[in-house]
Amino acid sequence: MTLFPGITQRVLDIPGIAVGILERVGDDPAANPAKTVVFVHGNVSSSLFFMPTMLDLPNDLRVIAIDLRGYGASEHAPVDATRGLRDYSDDIHATLEALEIPTAHLVGWSLGAGVVMQYALEHQALTLTLEAPVSPYGFGGTRRDGSRLTDDDAGTGAGSANPDFVLRLTDKDTTDEAQTSPRNVFRASYVAPGFVTAHEDVWVESMLTTSTATGNYPGDSEHSPNWPGFAPGRVGVLNTLSPKYYNVAGIVDLEEKPPILWIHGDSDAIISDESFFDVNYLGKLGIIPGWPGEDVAPAQQMVSQMRDVLHAYSAAGGSVTEALFEDTGHTPNLERPDEFRHALLTHIGPRAVDPGTDPNPPTEAFILKSED
Repeated sequence: MTLFPGITQRVLDIPGIAVGILERVGDDPAANPAKTVVFVHGNVSSSLFFMPTMLDLPNDLRVIAIDLRGYGASEHAPVDATRGLRDYSDDIHATLEALEIPTAHLVGWSLGAGVVMQYALEHQALTLTLEAPVSPYGFGGTRRDGSRLTDDDAGTGAGSANPDFVLRLTDKDTTDEAQTSPRNVFRASYVAPGFVTAHEDVWVESMLTTSTATGNYPGDSEHSPNWPGFAPGRVGVLNTLSPKYYNVAGIVDLEEKPPILWIHGDSDAIISDESFFDVNYLGKLGIIPGWPGEDVAPAQQMVSQMRDVLHAYSAAGGSVTEALFEDTGHTPNLERPDEFRHALLTHIGPRAVDPGTDPNPPTEAFILKSED
């Protein structure tokens, strides 16, 4: 895989699986956990997406990015969706144990944010940074309060994947000839309209590391008598996020609550109260026929759900900060690197960063709101 100068890659053998990690040249492998930052990537991507951020952080930090199973340099081991995101969380914990890192600052993007929330339910984390996070109630099929719309969670899971997109992932399609090509999906859904990156080939390469083998992306599905006719199966990435198996709203009840930073963009097409990846919202727009209406199949209010849970977290004694980036899509760390770095360092700074190590102040696009 394409690595930026200053980034190295290796594969660790942990119990049951081989895991790829990225590290920064010159970082101290014996660094204090308070100066260790661990990045966990999102769906249809890999740790490569974090290379610019890793290189931008102060040299007194140790920074690591981990490939989830089925992505990047990690083994294409199947995912047991009935465990929600616990397979991924267990892999992260075993990787940190292998690196002799007892705890760290965890940064999770999209799916990875769900993974680090799951991790926090079971293990110690110094802080959590949630970048464009999946809702604590999963992806699709819930009302704002997190209650499930149907008993079988119809419309969620692997059946929602576009078959042609899956085929193009399998075929390693790097072109922009079709709307469903990974390159065009990146342009239309990962970043805000008009955003241009000099490293698009690297981000597409990262997307194409996604395994479409049985048990990885997207997974299996089952027939449902409810609209739109499918329900989640038992294996695969998209099924892990079905509300049938996944719910991390229990972070509100943690006795020891790690401080949380929520970073998101106001133009995110994937994680939104009107997500173009939500089957119910597509039904409302008439893109998927037969939509039974708002009472039966409302669009999932993903951002509102995240805000509600974090408000409850704050009310229960946790520290929560929200950073909303204007004109930003699903990848704030790529689209607003200076603001992202500043928000992250401000978050972990009292615990990790030496004064004066962030030379770049926030720009006007950076909005910081604290929930008391």
